[in-house]
Amino acid sequence: MPIAVIRHFKSVVVVVGLTVGLVACGPAALPPGDTIVDRDEVINREAHAFNRELDRTLIRPIATAYGTAVPQPVRQGVSNFASNLDQPGYVVNNILQLRLGQAMQNTARFLVNSTIGIGGLLDPASAIGPTAAETDFGETLHIYGFGEGDYLELPVLGPSTRRDAVGTVVDVALNPVRIFVPAPEVNYARGAGILQPLDSRYRFADTIDGVLYESADSYAQLRSSYLQSRRFELSDGTQVVIDPETGALSPVDPLADTYIDPYDP
Repeated sequence: MPIAVIRHFKSVVVVVGLTVGLVACGPAALPPGDTIVDRDEVINREAHAFNRELDRTLIRPIATAYGTAVPQPVRQGVSNFASNLDQPGYVVNNILQLRLGQAMQNTARFLVNSTIGIGGLLDPASAIGPTAAETDFGETLHIYGFGEGDYLELPVLGPSTRRDAVGTVVDVALNPVRIFVPAPEVNYARGAGILQPLDSRYRFADTIDGVLYESADSYAQLRSSYLQSRRFELSDGTQVVIDPETGALSPVDPLADTYIDPYDP
């Protein structure tokens, strides 16, 4: 099975934590003053319908079978292994972002888990101290001043923006694991990269099913969730709104009425 087919659910699972709160509170809405630029909404909705059908007919059944048949400790080991292989890519982007402290942190984590952690199957680094400073080339572009651009939902790959779509292509092209790890070892990395999101799809099944199949408008729910999650991530954990003219992020006014409907004319 092509790894790209499974990568769609990495984007979905990224926003699961935020979506839990959104589902509990009702329809998804961005903070007051925030904006969505979705000029290709018709095409995006077609891609969303395709992705949802892909999940219903292929991904969800495979994830259920994987989660049911494979013991949790084994699935956790595979996910640890896949996560460890993400670290070199983080280091590349840390350096491009001139965040050398985070580059050292991710390098230390990779070395600890690759040695003491038996190639990354275990995660002793988390117990010792160095946590993963996750990043990607989309964040690198953000740091260099590139706006997020229009919202996109890509077939197979899922929710994104124009900036993050470019970032995904660059991350794949510059992935040190893909470049430097020879066959057949690189095939183990590809296999783990497929199984990790399947495990997440299984573990968060109720929440993802709630968004994709029980929301009044699953496209709008996922779009808002993704944009809130991504903007929160890029602002280092501060709730922000985006300037539609410049693409700049600015903190939300703490005195603003968070119950105002930003779509109410």
